[in-house]
Amino acid sequence: MLKVKLVRSRYGHNPSQRKTIAALGLHKIRQEKSFEDTPAVRGMIKKVEHLVEVTES
Repeated sequence: MLKVKLVRSRYGHNPSQRKTIAALGLHKIRQEKSFEDTPAVRGMIKKVEHLVEVTES
């Protein structure tokens, strides 16, 4: 399992990155979600790695 936490605002970044954050279900700063470790989720995280913090649980 991966815990993904939004640490920077999605505003001011390109629209595809904003949509990726929304697809991850993150709307507010410091909001956390847990995901299974799959290649699709890893790809989404890689796209917005400068906006999120990831921990393995």
